[in-house]
Amino acid sequence: MKLSVIIVNYNVEYFLEQCLLSVEKAIERVDADVFVVDNQSVDGSCAMVRKRFPWVKLIANEDNVGFSKANNQAMRASEAEYVLLLNPDTVVEEDTFEKVVAFMDVHPSAGGLGVRMVDGKGTFLPESKRGLPTPWVSFCKISGIYRIFPRTKKFNHYYMGYLSEHETNQVEILSGAFMMMRKKALDEVGLLDESFFMYGEDIDLSWRIVQGGYENYYYPETRIIHYKGESTKKGSLNYVFVFYQAMIIFANKHFSTRNAKVFSSLINFAIYARAGLALVARFVKQIWLPTLDAALLFLGAWLLKEYYAEIQEKIFDPQLTKVALSSYTLTWMISVFFSGGYDRPLSMFKVLRGAFVGALLVLLGYALLPEDWRFSRALVLLGGAWSIVYYVASRVVFNLLSPTHFAWEGNKSKRYAIVGNEEEVHRIEQLLIQTRVQEPWWVGVAPSEMKSELHIGDINQLEEVIRVHNIDEVIFSGKDVSSAQTIDLMSSTASEGLDFKIAPSDTLYMIGSNSIDTNGDLFMLEANGIHKSANKRNKRVLDGVIALLLLVSLPFSILFVTKKWGFVKNIFAVLFGFASWVGYAKVTLQPQGLPPLRKAVLSSELGLPPGPKNEDTLMKMNMIYARDYRVRKDFILLVKHFKHLGNTIR
Repeated sequence: MKLSVIIVNYNVEYFLEQCLLSVEKAIERVDADVFVVDNQSVDGSCAMVRKRFPWVKLIANEDNVGFSKANNQAMRASEAEYVLLLNPDTVVEEDTFEKVVAFMDVHPSAGGLGVRMVDGKGTFLPESKRGLPTPWVSFCKISGIYRIFPRTKKFNHYYMGYLSEHETNQVEILSGAFMMMRKKALDEVGLLDESFFMYGEDIDLSWRIVQGGYENYYYPETRIIHYKGESTKKGSLNYVFVFYQAMIIFANKHFSTRNAKVFSSLINFAIYARAGLALVARFVKQIWLPTLDAALLFLGAWLLKEYYAEIQEKIFDPQLTKVALSSYTLTWMISVFFSGGYDRPLSMFKVLRGAFVGALLVLLGYALLPEDWRFSRALVLLGGAWSIVYYVASRVVFNLLSPTHFAWEGNKSKRYAIVGNEEEVHRIEQLLIQTRVQEPWWVGVAPSEMKSELHIGDINQLEEVIRVHNIDEVIFSGKDVSSAQTIDLMSSTASEGLDFKIAPSDTLYMIGSNSIDTNGDLFMLEANGIHKSANKRNKRVLDGVIALLLLVSLPFSILFVTKKWGFVKNIFAVLFGFASWVGYAKVTLQPQGLPPLRKAVLSSELGLPPGPKNEDTLMKMNMIYARDYRVRKDFILLVKHFKHLGNTIR
């Protein structure tokens, strides 16, 4: 056996499936076997592998043993001359394995090899080639100095920015996403260090290979797509802590005591600085717009009061003025928020509706107040008009200043280019239709020079098609377009705002450049899906309002439920956000891509007619509930099944 490909998987079934489809084509040119080590996934990964890839050697762990131990399980079982550690969120070219094996064969001193990696938009990933993270190198990386001097060895040794990304070179550290190694070298230096649960183990083993007298190479003559950390979410604070702690383990193992202490201090400082900055950035991102709105709404109302007082020669109580204008501002903002006026993309209708309802609520509240508490009817009307004018004008200005971040809802329908034969173009079109209220706008592009009436051009004209038709997203058929062609086209046509996706054959999903953020673009949710921020908010509001009403009316409402103590517990569980009144039906395995929901008292299956229901029926019911969510559906289920509100939450 020449090569063993080892893939460790944890709850990324759709990425794993696409990865194995590319691996299946690549091993046709090499004597190879493939191991998938699954770390107790609950998303159906093992069942998918057994059904669709029976030739894969599957190791299904009963616990999540971590990246190092899982890879070591397969490496110990391998009898091949070379082993390749490959991430499940990758796509390899058809000749990748053939090329890397040939390179290793003619370079007997090579102990390890990495390849050129690009992300889901075709952009080169600098971690394809890395240097040893000494304290100084790590400091330049953590502090960001390497960005100022990206081509210098002194300041950017971490990514070896002084080496060309297009030339083969010796490197110190390989990426665990694609880490090919000579089995003889591993027998001498050992396998992955299992004290690293995740991250850092590739750095440790790469350096041990070098210390063992072998060379590591960066080899750009073949490429892979690496979607980067779908199962770990590299933008999370948890990633920061786990990764930098792994660096400390590495430092204690390989550096002198003095250098290790310096490194550890630096890393600990970086951890808390990075975490603090991330929290501040997240907080500022969430509050800057509401804070600006509050300030300008209050200021506008105050100036109107000053103007009105001057022309009417009236004097307003300063304390009452502050309380009244603050209350008005808060009411206007809450109304706009619950109307969806703060959702993205912007909706003029939602903004106007919220501002108008807010003005009416202020007017109604004014009418209900005692006479001596009332501020000024004229200022209530003027303030309401000001809130409407402000929200409309400010959103128009924001859109003009930043059309990307403040785009109008429905402002522009996405334009697609679908690259594939006629059958695949129609299949992908149907996947797109499932996700939209209106028919998607698309053009077909032939995968070769042989095109039909459905195609407006062939694959060699893709760049021109994108430019002429203002394409927003290119979708490649995994059946008709090779991985090498896909990577070529992504790299050559990449531009700001252009997305790429791959639609594997015989699947109900597509994976693309933003899949790392969206849990895979599974294209199963309608435009009004429960994943929408407005629907998530409305569902939570309904839960809270119903819980409050039931709590207030508890002596009366409890008479109509069967499990009374459970009813009381459920009210508080829903009120404090631990559960929801309505959720998914309980099934062994939820369909891919369903947004997670809280555990619930009632389930979507209550919308089905009485009678026995099999697993497939319940799964379809959950899909329908998620992709066409309406608050009134939850309310109807609550009313019809009120007596069951004491049921056990599940």
